[in-house]
Amino acid sequence: MGSERIRVTYGVTAPASEIQARALAIALEQTVELPERLVPRGFIRDEVVGHIEHISERAPGVHEVTLSYLVEAAGGELTQFLNLLFGNSSLQPGVRVLDVQLPESFLRQFRGPRFGMKGLRDFLGVPTGPLVQTALKPMGLSPEALAEMAYQLALGGIDIIKDDHGLTNQPWAPFEARVAACAAAVERANRETGRRAVYAANVTSDFRQLERRVRFAKEAGARALLLGPGLVGFDTLRAIADDDSIALPLLSHPTWLGSHVVSPSAGHAHGVLFGLLQRLAGVDASIYPNFGGRFGFSQEECQQIASACLAPMGPLRPCCPTPGGGMRLSNLEAMKACYGDEVMYLMGGGLLELSSDLTQASRQLLSALGRS
Repeated sequence: MGSERIRVTYGVTAPASEIQARALAIALEQTVELPERLVPRGFIRDEVVGHIEHISERAPGVHEVTLSYLVEAAGGELTQFLNLLFGNSSLQPGVRVLDVQLPESFLRQFRGPRFGMKGLRDFLGVPTGPLVQTALKPMGLSPEALAEMAYQLALGGIDIIKDDHGLTNQPWAPFEARVAACAAAVERANRETGRRAVYAANVTSDFRQLERRVRFAKEAGARALLLGPGLVGFDTLRAIADDDSIALPLLSHPTWLGSHVVSPSAGHAHGVLFGLLQRLAGVDASIYPNFGGRFGFSQEECQQIASACLAPMGPLRPCCPTPGGGMRLSNLEAMKACYGDEVMYLMGGGLLELSSDLTQASRQLLSALGRS
Protein backbone atom coordinates (compact mmCIF):
# COMPACT_ATOMS: atom_id res chain seq x y z
CA MET A 1 0.00 0.00 0.00
CA GLY A 2 1.10 3.52 -0.73
CA SER A 3 1.14 6.32 1.79
CA GLU A 4 -0.72 9.00 -0.19
CA ARG A 5 -4.07 10.07 1.18
CA ILE A 6 -7.16 11.92 -0.02
CA ARG A 7 -7.92 14.90 2.23
CA VAL A 8 -11.46 16.13 2.71
CA THR A 9 -12.48 19.14 4.75
CA TYR A 10 -16.00 19.01 6.16
CA GLY A 11 -18.02 21.74 7.76
CA VAL A 12 -19.54 20.18 10.88
CA THR A 13 -22.22 21.82 13.01
CA ALA A 14 -21.64 20.71 16.60
CA PRO A 15 -20.76 22.17 20.01
CA ALA A 16 -17.06 22.40 20.74
CA SER A 17 -17.49 19.77 23.44
CA GLU A 18 -18.70 17.25 20.85
CA ILE A 19 -16.59 18.01 17.80
CA GLN A 20 -13.82 15.49 18.45
CA ALA A 21 -16.38 12.71 18.77
CA ARG A 22 -18.23 13.90 15.64
CA ALA A 23 -15.00 13.94 13.66
CA LEU A 24 -14.18 10.38 14.72
CA ALA A 25 -17.73 9.29 13.91
CA ILE A 26 -17.39 10.65 10.34
CA ALA A 27 -13.98 8.99 9.93
CA LEU A 28 -15.46 5.65 10.95
CA GLU A 29 -18.68 6.07 8.97
CA GLN A 30 -16.90 6.90 5.75
CA THR A 31 -14.58 3.90 5.94
CA VAL A 32 -15.24 0.84 8.14
CA GLU A 33 -18.77 1.74 9.32
CA LEU A 34 -18.19 0.19 12.74
CA PRO A 35 -18.06 1.47 16.31
CA GLU A 36 -14.47 2.22 17.26
CA ARG A 37 -14.33 -0.64 19.78
CA LEU A 38 -15.02 -3.18 17.01
CA VAL A 39 -12.36 -1.98 14.58
CA PRO A 40 -9.58 -4.61 14.21
CA ARG A 41 -6.17 -3.47 15.42
CA GLY A 42 -3.25 -3.05 13.07
CA PHE A 43 -3.62 -2.04 9.45
CA ILE A 44 -7.39 -1.47 9.48
CA ARG A 45 -7.40 0.67 12.63
CA ASP A 46 -4.14 2.48 11.80
CA GLU A 47 -4.55 3.10 8.06
CA VAL A 48 -7.98 2.23 6.65
CA VAL A 49 -10.00 4.21 9.18
CA GLY A 50 -10.02 7.90 8.23
CA HIS A 51 -7.40 10.00 10.00
CA ILE A 52 -8.39 13.18 11.81
CA GLU A 53 -5.88 15.68 10.43
CA HIS A 54 -7.18 19.02 11.69
CA ILE A 55 -10.10 20.59 13.56
CA SER A 56 -10.74 24.33 13.84
CA GLU A 57 -13.71 26.46 14.80
CA ARG A 58 -15.11 28.67 12.01
CA ALA A 59 -17.90 30.18 14.09
CA PRO A 60 -19.61 29.29 17.38
CA GLY A 61 -20.93 25.76 16.91
CA VAL A 62 -19.46 25.36 13.40
CA HIS A 63 -16.13 23.62 12.79
CA GLU A 64 -13.87 22.66 9.93
CA VAL A 65 -12.79 19.05 10.18
CA THR A 66 -10.13 17.70 7.81
CA LEU A 67 -10.01 13.93 7.45
CA SER A 68 -7.75 11.86 5.24
CA TYR A 69 -8.37 8.51 3.58
CA LEU A 70 -6.04 6.07 1.89
CA VAL A 71 -6.03 6.55 -1.89
CA GLU A 72 -6.52 2.80 -2.23
CA ALA A 73 -9.80 3.02 -0.28
CA ALA A 74 -11.35 4.60 -3.39
CA GLY A 75 -10.49 1.48 -5.41
CA GLY A 76 -9.63 3.51 -8.52
CA GLU A 77 -13.35 4.01 -9.16
CA LEU A 78 -15.30 7.26 -9.31
CA THR A 79 -18.33 5.62 -7.69
CA GLN A 80 -16.35 4.42 -4.68
CA PHE A 81 -14.56 7.76 -4.44
CA LEU A 82 -17.95 9.49 -4.13
CA ASN A 83 -18.95 6.93 -1.51
CA LEU A 84 -15.70 7.53 0.40
CA LEU A 85 -16.09 11.30 0.09
CA PHE A 86 -19.62 11.61 1.43
CA GLY A 87 -21.48 8.31 1.58
CA ASN A 88 -23.40 7.66 4.80
CA SER A 89 -22.30 10.97 6.32
CA SER A 90 -24.40 12.76 3.70
CA LEU A 91 -27.43 11.34 5.52
CA GLN A 92 -26.47 13.08 8.76
CA PRO A 93 -27.51 16.68 9.52
CA GLY A 94 -24.87 19.34 9.89
CA VAL A 95 -22.15 17.87 7.65
CA ARG A 96 -20.99 19.59 4.42
CA VAL A 97 -18.07 18.87 2.09
CA LEU A 98 -16.08 22.11 1.88
CA ASP A 99 -12.87 21.14 0.11
CA VAL A 100 -11.12 18.11 -1.39
CA GLN A 101 -7.38 17.69 -1.97
CA LEU A 102 -6.47 14.85 -4.32
CA PRO A 103 -2.93 13.50 -4.70
CA GLU A 104 -1.34 12.99 -8.09
CA SER A 105 -1.52 9.22 -7.79
CA PHE A 106 -5.31 9.41 -7.50
CA LEU A 107 -5.77 11.93 -10.32
CA ARG A 108 -3.72 9.79 -12.71
CA GLN A 109 -6.44 7.14 -12.51
CA PHE A 110 -8.86 9.44 -14.36
CA ARG A 111 -8.75 10.87 -17.86
CA GLY A 112 -10.74 13.99 -17.02
CA PRO A 113 -12.10 16.30 -19.73
CA ARG A 114 -11.26 15.14 -23.25
CA PHE A 115 -11.32 18.69 -24.64
CA GLY A 116 -11.33 21.02 -21.67
CA MET A 117 -11.21 24.80 -22.03
CA LYS A 118 -8.50 25.00 -24.68
CA GLY A 119 -9.80 22.00 -26.59
CA LEU A 120 -13.26 23.54 -26.78
CA ARG A 121 -11.78 26.73 -28.18
CA ASP A 122 -9.98 24.73 -30.87
CA PHE A 123 -13.09 22.68 -31.61
CA LEU A 124 -15.25 25.78 -31.96
CA GLY A 125 -12.64 27.91 -33.72
CA VAL A 126 -12.76 30.66 -31.06
CA PRO A 127 -9.17 31.19 -29.85
CA THR A 128 -9.89 34.25 -27.70
CA GLY A 129 -12.78 35.93 -25.95
CA PRO A 130 -15.68 34.32 -24.09
CA LEU A 131 -17.58 31.40 -25.60
CA VAL A 132 -21.35 31.64 -26.00
CA GLN A 133 -24.09 29.04 -25.58
CA THR A 134 -27.86 29.06 -25.77
CA ALA A 135 -30.73 26.59 -25.36
CA LEU A 136 -33.52 25.50 -27.66
CA LYS A 137 -36.85 26.08 -25.92
CA PRO A 138 -39.65 25.90 -24.98
CA MET A 139 -40.80 22.33 -24.57
CA GLY A 140 -43.75 21.72 -26.87
CA LEU A 141 -42.21 22.86 -30.16
CA SER A 142 -41.96 20.48 -33.11
CA PRO A 143 -38.64 19.19 -34.48
CA GLU A 144 -39.02 21.54 -37.43
CA ALA A 145 -39.59 24.59 -35.22
CA LEU A 146 -36.62 23.71 -33.00
CA ALA A 147 -34.44 23.17 -36.07
CA GLU A 148 -35.39 26.58 -37.44
CA MET A 149 -34.42 28.15 -34.12
CA ALA A 150 -31.10 26.28 -34.19
CA TYR A 151 -30.43 27.49 -37.74
CA GLN A 152 -31.08 31.14 -36.88
CA LEU A 153 -28.97 30.98 -33.72
CA ALA A 154 -26.04 29.37 -35.53
CA LEU A 155 -26.37 31.90 -38.33
CA GLY A 156 -26.05 34.65 -35.70
CA GLY A 157 -22.78 33.24 -34.38
CA ILE A 158 -23.72 31.30 -31.21
CA ASP A 159 -20.99 28.73 -30.52
CA ILE A 160 -23.04 25.96 -28.89
CA ILE A 161 -26.78 25.52 -29.37
CA LYS A 162 -27.95 22.89 -26.91
CA ASP A 163 -31.26 21.22 -26.29
CA ASP A 164 -32.99 22.55 -23.23
CA HIS A 165 -32.60 19.86 -20.57
CA GLY A 166 -36.34 19.14 -20.66
CA LEU A 167 -36.24 18.11 -24.33
CA THR A 168 -36.00 14.33 -24.35
CA ASN A 169 -38.40 12.09 -26.29
CA GLN A 170 -41.79 13.77 -26.02
CA PRO A 171 -44.38 12.83 -28.67
CA TRP A 172 -44.42 16.33 -30.19
CA ALA A 173 -40.62 16.23 -30.69
CA PRO A 174 -39.34 12.62 -30.69
CA PHE A 175 -35.64 12.28 -29.91
CA GLU A 176 -34.44 11.00 -33.27
CA ALA A 177 -36.48 13.45 -35.33
CA ARG A 178 -35.41 16.41 -33.20
CA VAL A 179 -31.73 15.54 -33.11
CA ALA A 180 -31.48 14.83 -36.83
CA ALA A 181 -33.30 18.05 -37.75
CA CYS A 182 -31.34 20.30 -35.37
CA ALA A 183 -27.95 18.85 -36.28
CA ALA A 184 -28.68 19.33 -39.98
CA ALA A 185 -29.88 22.90 -39.39
CA VAL A 186 -26.71 23.92 -37.56
CA GLU A 187 -24.49 22.36 -40.22
CA ARG A 188 -26.45 24.22 -42.92
CA ALA A 189 -25.77 27.49 -41.08
CA ASN A 190 -22.08 26.59 -40.78
CA ARG A 191 -21.82 26.10 -44.53
CA GLU A 192 -23.22 29.58 -45.02
CA THR A 193 -21.13 31.35 -42.35
CA GLY A 194 -17.88 29.39 -42.35
CA ARG A 195 -18.17 29.10 -38.55
CA ARG A 196 -18.05 25.95 -36.42
CA ALA A 197 -21.26 26.24 -34.43
CA VAL A 198 -22.14 23.06 -32.55
CA TYR A 199 -25.47 21.45 -31.76
CA ALA A 200 -25.44 19.65 -28.40
CA ALA A 201 -28.07 16.92 -28.14
CA ASN A 202 -29.59 16.12 -24.76
CA VAL A 203 -29.06 12.36 -24.44
CA THR A 204 -30.06 12.11 -20.77
CA SER A 205 -32.34 9.07 -20.53
CA ASP A 206 -32.90 5.77 -18.81
CA PHE A 207 -30.18 3.11 -18.70
CA ARG A 208 -31.58 1.05 -21.58
CA GLN A 209 -31.83 4.01 -23.95
CA LEU A 210 -28.75 6.03 -23.06
CA GLU A 211 -26.07 4.37 -25.17
CA ARG A 212 -28.40 4.11 -28.16
CA ARG A 213 -29.17 7.83 -27.96
CA VAL A 214 -25.50 8.74 -27.66
CA ARG A 215 -24.64 6.68 -30.76
CA PHE A 216 -27.58 8.04 -32.72
CA ALA A 217 -26.76 11.64 -31.82
CA LYS A 218 -23.20 11.28 -33.08
CA GLU A 219 -24.25 9.53 -36.29
CA ALA A 220 -26.92 12.18 -36.91
CA GLY A 221 -24.34 14.96 -36.75
CA ALA A 222 -24.66 16.31 -33.21
CA ARG A 223 -21.17 17.51 -32.31
CA ALA A 224 -21.61 17.68 -28.52
CA LEU A 225 -23.66 15.91 -25.86
CA LEU A 226 -25.65 17.21 -22.89
CA LEU A 227 -26.21 15.07 -19.80
CA GLY A 228 -27.43 15.64 -16.26
CA PRO A 229 -25.25 13.79 -13.73
CA GLY A 230 -27.91 14.34 -11.08
CA LEU A 231 -30.20 12.14 -13.19
CA VAL A 232 -27.87 9.54 -14.72
CA GLY A 233 -24.92 9.60 -12.28
CA PHE A 234 -21.43 11.07 -12.47
CA ASP A 235 -19.79 7.81 -13.52
CA THR A 236 -22.12 7.56 -16.51
CA LEU A 237 -20.64 10.83 -17.74
CA ARG A 238 -17.15 9.50 -17.09
CA ALA A 239 -17.81 6.37 -19.16
CA ILE A 240 -19.11 8.43 -22.10
CA ALA A 241 -16.28 10.97 -21.84
CA ASP A 242 -13.68 8.19 -21.83
CA ASP A 243 -15.10 6.33 -24.85
CA ASP A 244 -12.82 6.97 -27.84
CA SER A 245 -15.53 5.84 -30.23
CA ILE A 246 -17.68 8.79 -29.10
CA ALA A 247 -15.07 11.52 -28.57
CA LEU A 248 -17.48 14.48 -28.41
CA PRO A 249 -17.47 17.45 -26.04
CA LEU A 250 -19.56 16.74 -22.95
CA LEU A 251 -21.78 19.39 -21.34
CA SER A 252 -23.10 18.84 -17.83
CA HIS A 253 -26.49 20.24 -16.72
CA PRO A 254 -27.15 20.94 -12.99
CA THR A 255 -30.73 19.64 -12.88
CA TRP A 256 -31.51 17.65 -9.69
CA LEU A 257 -28.24 18.77 -8.04
CA GLY A 258 -29.59 21.84 -6.27
CA SER A 259 -30.23 20.13 -2.94
CA HIS A 260 -26.52 19.24 -2.82
CA VAL A 261 -25.49 22.90 -2.47
CA VAL A 262 -28.32 25.16 -1.30
CA SER A 263 -28.02 24.40 2.43
CA PRO A 264 -25.04 26.09 4.14
CA SER A 265 -24.77 23.20 6.62
CA ALA A 266 -25.23 20.16 4.35
CA GLY A 267 -24.30 18.86 0.92
CA HIS A 268 -21.25 20.13 -0.95
CA ALA A 269 -19.48 23.42 -1.48
CA HIS A 270 -20.30 24.83 -4.90
CA GLY A 271 -16.77 24.44 -6.26
CA VAL A 272 -16.61 20.78 -5.24
CA LEU A 273 -19.89 19.82 -6.92
CA PHE A 274 -19.76 21.97 -10.06
CA GLY A 275 -16.00 22.05 -10.50
CA LEU A 276 -13.92 19.23 -9.04
CA LEU A 277 -16.45 16.40 -9.44
CA GLN A 278 -17.31 17.50 -12.98
CA ARG A 279 -13.66 17.33 -14.02
CA LEU A 280 -13.21 13.88 -12.50
CA ALA A 281 -16.25 12.81 -14.55
CA GLY A 282 -14.68 14.15 -17.77
CA VAL A 283 -17.04 17.09 -18.29
CA ASP A 284 -15.80 19.70 -20.78
CA ALA A 285 -18.30 22.44 -19.84
CA SER A 286 -20.02 22.65 -16.45
CA ILE A 287 -23.33 24.53 -16.53
CA TYR A 288 -24.43 26.20 -13.28
CA PRO A 289 -26.73 29.05 -12.19
CA ASN A 290 -25.22 32.51 -12.36
CA PHE A 291 -25.39 35.02 -9.52
CA GLY A 292 -28.12 37.60 -9.82
CA GLY A 293 -30.40 35.19 -11.67
CA ARG A 294 -33.42 33.29 -10.48
CA PHE A 295 -31.60 30.60 -8.48
CA GLY A 296 -29.97 32.54 -5.67
CA PHE A 297 -26.30 31.60 -6.10
CA SER A 298 -24.03 34.34 -4.77
CA GLN A 299 -21.17 35.90 -6.71
CA GLU A 300 -18.70 34.33 -4.27
CA GLU A 301 -20.19 30.87 -4.88
CA CYS A 302 -20.04 31.34 -8.64
CA GLN A 303 -16.44 32.52 -8.48
CA GLN A 304 -15.66 29.41 -6.44
CA ILE A 305 -17.13 27.25 -9.21
CA ALA A 306 -15.21 29.02 -11.96
CA SER A 307 -11.97 28.71 -10.01
CA ALA A 308 -12.52 24.99 -9.41
CA CYS A 309 -13.20 24.47 -13.12
CA LEU A 310 -10.00 26.21 -14.19
CA ALA A 311 -7.48 25.66 -11.38
CA PRO A 312 -4.53 23.27 -11.84
CA MET A 313 -5.62 19.70 -11.07
CA GLY A 314 -2.70 17.42 -11.80
CA PRO A 315 -2.96 15.94 -15.31
CA LEU A 316 -6.66 16.77 -15.70
CA ARG A 317 -7.52 19.54 -18.14
CA PRO A 318 -9.50 22.57 -16.97
CA CYS A 319 -13.17 22.48 -17.90
CA CYS A 320 -15.17 25.46 -19.08
CA PRO A 321 -17.27 27.29 -16.46
CA THR A 322 -20.69 27.92 -18.00
CA PRO A 323 -22.90 30.25 -15.96
CA GLY A 324 -26.53 30.59 -16.99
CA GLY A 325 -29.99 30.79 -15.50
CA GLY A 326 -31.29 34.33 -15.85
CA MET A 327 -28.49 35.93 -17.88
CA ARG A 328 -29.47 39.27 -19.41
CA LEU A 329 -27.61 42.05 -21.20
CA SER A 330 -28.30 44.17 -18.12
CA ASN A 331 -26.06 41.97 -15.94
CA LEU A 332 -23.44 41.27 -18.59
CA GLU A 333 -20.93 43.79 -17.31
CA ALA A 334 -21.04 42.29 -13.82
CA MET A 335 -20.54 38.83 -15.28
CA LYS A 336 -17.59 39.97 -17.40
CA ALA A 337 -15.99 41.55 -14.34
CA CYS A 338 -16.44 38.30 -12.43
CA TYR A 339 -15.39 35.72 -15.05
CA GLY A 340 -13.22 37.47 -17.62
CA ASP A 341 -12.84 35.65 -20.93
CA GLU A 342 -12.20 32.07 -19.77
CA VAL A 343 -15.88 31.26 -19.63
CA MET A 344 -18.87 30.22 -21.73
CA TYR A 345 -21.91 32.42 -21.20
CA LEU A 346 -25.26 30.66 -21.44
CA MET A 347 -28.19 32.90 -22.35
CA GLY A 348 -31.46 31.11 -23.00
CA GLY A 349 -34.71 32.95 -22.36
CA GLY A 350 -32.85 36.26 -22.19
CA LEU A 351 -31.76 35.83 -25.80
CA LEU A 352 -35.32 35.11 -26.93
CA GLU A 353 -36.41 38.33 -25.22
CA LEU A 354 -33.96 40.47 -27.20
CA SER A 355 -35.70 40.03 -30.53
CA SER A 356 -38.00 37.69 -32.42
CA ASP A 357 -35.21 37.67 -35.02
CA LEU A 358 -32.90 35.19 -33.32
CA THR A 359 -30.06 35.81 -35.75
CA GLN A 360 -30.11 39.50 -34.90
CA ALA A 361 -30.46 38.76 -31.18
CA SER A 362 -27.41 36.47 -31.35
CA ARG A 363 -25.34 39.11 -33.10
CA GLN A 364 -26.39 41.66 -30.49
CA LEU A 365 -25.17 39.38 -27.71
CA LEU A 366 -21.84 38.69 -29.41
CA SER A 367 -21.34 42.39 -30.02
CA ALA A 368 -21.96 43.12 -26.33
CA LEU A 369 -19.29 40.54 -25.52
CA GLY A 370 -16.79 42.15 -27.89
CA ARG A 371 -17.07 39.40 -30.50
CA SER A 372 -18.16 39.90 -34.08
